[in-house]
Amino acid sequence: MSRVYWDTVLFAYILEGNPVFGQRTREAYEAFMSHGDTICTSVFTLGEVLVKPKMIRDGAVCSAIRDFMRGGEIELLPFTADTAEKYSTVRAQTRLKAADAIHAATAIEFKADLFVTNDFEFRKHKVPGLPLIAGLDGKIF
Repeated sequence: MSRVYWDTVLFAYILEGNPVFGQRTREAYEAFMSHGDTICTSVFTLGEVLVKPKMIRDGAVCSAIRDFMRGGEIELLPFTADTAEKYSTVRAQTRLKAADAIHAATAIEFKADLFVTNDFEFRKHKVPGLPLIAGLDGKIF
């Protein structure tokens, strides 16, 4: 059993029903869960996936997202003072965007075994302390 950190984009694929990656991401989610792994992400992800439905003022979708993200299957990790310290190190040592550095720092702080993203730009970076990085294509970076 592993702690598997998911980047925001993966949750967006599922929640928005992405026609290209939605089904594949759902299958990956179910595979990790059936294996007994813990899927985790930063509380920042909750905020990110709520932006679009809040922009269009869709309360029902906001509620569904909250139920999914806070339903107990996903471990929402806090952004603590220690995480902020790691964030500053990641930003100082890489060219990651701020949001990506928040995810990297959170994964490092909470000792994720695997970091999963479909962000090809993120996967190009070497982040000291970050565990294995995998894409939906199964490639390990």
